[in-house]
Amino acid sequence: MNGALRLSLDGRGAGALVISRSCGVSWRRFTVRQVVSIVLLAFLVATGTVVARTAVASLGPQQKVIIRAVPGHEHAVERAVSSLGGRVEMELPLIHGFSATIPEMTLEAIAHDKAVLAASPNGRISLSGSYDPSTDLYSMQNVARSVRATRFWDAGYTGAGVDIALIDSGIAPVQGLSAPGKIIHGPDLSFESQAPNLRYLDTYGHGTHMAGIMAARDDAAQPGTYSSDTRDFLGIAPDARIVSIKVADSHGNADVSQVIAAIDWVVQHAHDHGLNIKVLNLSFGTASGQSYLLDPLAFAAEVAWHRGIAVVAAVGNSGRNAQGLADPAEDPYLLAVGAADHHGSMQYSQWDVADFSQIGDGLRNPDLLAPGAHLQSLRVPGSYLDQKHPGGVISDRFFRGSGSSQATAVVSGALALVFQEHPSITPDQAKTLLKTEANGLRPSSGFGPQQGQRALRLDTVVTAPVPIAKQVHLQSTGLGTLEGSRGPVHLEKDGVPLQGEQDIFGAHFDAAAMAGLEAAGNSWSGGTWNGNEWSGNEWSGNEWSGNEWSGVSWSGNEWSGNEWSGNEWSGVSWSGNEWSGNEWSGNEWSSGAWSSASWS
Repeated sequence: MNGALRLSLDGRGAGALVISRSCGVSWRRFTVRQVVSIVLLAFLVATGTVVARTAVASLGPQQKVIIRAVPGHEHAVERAVSSLGGRVEMELPLIHGFSATIPEMTLEAIAHDKAVLAASPNGRISLSGSYDPSTDLYSMQNVARSVRATRFWDAGYTGAGVDIALIDSGIAPVQGLSAPGKIIHGPDLSFESQAPNLRYLDTYGHGTHMAGIMAARDDAAQPGTYSSDTRDFLGIAPDARIVSIKVADSHGNADVSQVIAAIDWVVQHAHDHGLNIKVLNLSFGTASGQSYLLDPLAFAAEVAWHRGIAVVAAVGNSGRNAQGLADPAEDPYLLAVGAADHHGSMQYSQWDVADFSQIGDGLRNPDLLAPGAHLQSLRVPGSYLDQKHPGGVISDRFFRGSGSSQATAVVSGALALVFQEHPSITPDQAKTLLKTEANGLRPSSGFGPQQGQRALRLDTVVTAPVPIAKQVHLQSTGLGTLEGSRGPVHLEKDGVPLQGEQDIFGAHFDAAAMAGLEAAGNSWSGGTWNGNEWSGNEWSGNEWSGNEWSGVSWSGNEWSGNEWSGNEWSGVSWSGNEWSGNEWSGNEWSSGAWSSASWS
């Protein structure tokens, strides 16, 4: 055996077994007969005696389990399980574990092995082609437990009554997001808004993935049972509602002018009849060429913050090669989120900062880290990401992705829980609360605070008092350039890049005038923004007032995986301009910015 056995008896005839740290099993009390049986069995297994199988029966009832090991320690854990009378049956490399049958009385000892992340009963063995979230370290089930969101659920806070605005690539009506009232559609500001069969829908696949992490809830999930529900897919805030404002098309293409318009819309409509937008999720960023003090994109996001909307922004995915955080996360008022690899563990000592998570410049660093590596969420069959990254497909419903985008979505869901518990809390207070109660992580070599050192932890947040907090930073003026906000990457039409101080319609962008309108909260006038009528998507004029915020509206479109054909997006006419999905090209919001470092 790899460990040493020591037996001691107390006055009641009970014994205690410990296996040294090479096996890592903690003290656990057994009867003298059980201890003698374990010692004998260990000897028989170690010597290869043929009666070892018979000896297993003397240890009592058997239990089928799934055991997940600390990565790199799988074989050591297998040997430890075998030495205690267990039988390893199937290796599960995806979760760094295996299935096994063990003597039931040894389950507690195995679960306390320092090299074991989890040891849980297994009702069935995972078969090829099936998906069992209980065996996936990066399932939303495990993410929610790892950040302790279940403590909020147990206290009755599930995000109900809170709306999260998602500026992204739209949302597909897949299971988990298709229940009446779950999704509210703001305007479609993307290049696909003129195509009735694509309007509001997620042809790229990113927005749906974010929405699933934040607030998905399968139809069969029952309120009050979320913490113990191992069958249904649940986001961090299962009962929150999502307001989707689509800006990106099937390839992730969008311009900063579209995103600024979307943020302005959220600010002006956050409290329309029936709406309660308290959180704004920005799972993207640009490599802006100017300070946040001047940047128009940062200014628009900061206006939202000062208007009572907590803006959660991704730090970016350029890792240690970056020269600071992405825009608008670089604005110190916002909540800048980096990605951690939590390895499916509730032990923060096992967490690492993800290699792709962007680091700060020493002055402005990530405010918070959250799980963002290999996360399971909802899949859009046939979308661009689905076709481009088949290795990310988990099953017919689920897709795996990594990035500060995913981490940002986790934190947005967490804020929805906080705002339900404390409806009058300010964004400054909510940010301070999450940072104060966050768990410290060990720094990676040579970077320390620049990579972020506080990891989201919600079990103490739910019982913590609301802090007195007010951020004091230099405020953005928004007087910089739209071109500076774009950074080095541009959209192109017929080989001509969209650059300079013009929006996607070619209209002049006056930063000073726009900043004044945004600060006053009237940059939108009906369906007009920056002098342009964003027509053709049925939301101009008075469409968004009164009682229009009821349930899901898919504009009568039948969604299916076969509708994402690139040929159906050409010939789109937008206010007299011929802009097709194929004519606008570029990587403004793709790959490193929109999606992740690696979708597979």
